[in-house]
Amino acid sequence: MDQPDVANTGDAPPDANAVAPRTGAGDGIVALDMVGTGVFVAVATLATILPDDFAPAAAFVDVALFGVGVVAFLWAYAIAVSRSRTDAVSVAGVYYLADGVAPRPTRIRFRLALAIQVVVAIVTASIRLYTSVAFGVLVPMFGIGLMGLWGARHGRFALRDETP
Repeated sequence: MDQPDVANTGDAPPDANAVAPRTGAGDGIVALDMVGTGVFVAVATLATILPDDFAPAAAFVDVALFGVGVVAFLWAYAIAVSRSRTDAVSVAGVYYLADGVAPRPTRIRFRLALAIQVVVAIVTASIRLYTSVAFGVLVPMFGIGLMGLWGARHGRFALRDETP
């Protein structure tokens, strides 16, 4: 099995014990976040403009993305707990890719998708209060869960210091 190279990507201070993620690691998770965000934006926009036609579809998409996000969040938590035995894992590192845990392009993609989810959810729910469009406020859990899954599986953390 290939071991990742020890490297400094320029995103964090050099650390001889930090392991860089493989190139292309977790691309499927990033792609899923982008596709899910795109579907959410499209359906939420249509449901805001044409609520009678698209509100049920929007509610379904919102709840489905929320469910995927919850599963991804819990899966990320389990992986992070397992990794914490050998790596200095942090909550901010796992769920927000802070402290150089991920390469800059990956961090930007995840954070941008989360920001879009939050803005679209707030705007559409504000326009269509008390309708099924308001379920959109659940969708940012999708972005947080997938970001956490990427961070837990592919994040770059320093090795734990074994001195008591």
